[in-house]
Amino acid sequence: MELWQEIFFKLPKTETIEIRFPQLENAQQLIESTCYQALRKIKHILEDESLDDQDCFMKIEEIVRIFEGIGSDCGNRHDF
Repeated sequence: MELWQEIFFKLPKTETIEIRFPQLENAQQLIESTCYQALRKIKHILEDESLDDQDCFMKIEEIVRIFEGIGSDCGNRHDF
């Protein structure tokens, strides 16, 4: 590994990392919105290993495609 890489990879241990999105006016409002909360609940359902895919396969597939469309992975529930 190059010296600069070694130094760079140690930074998170000693420095504060801050992620900013300058064009996003109110990220907190987005995170707390009703839509976001609904998406979190749907994702929780998709991650529930106790569900029987035979009973709800098509609905799960539609939800998974929505999540994939926004770049979110749904864990191992969609490995087929």
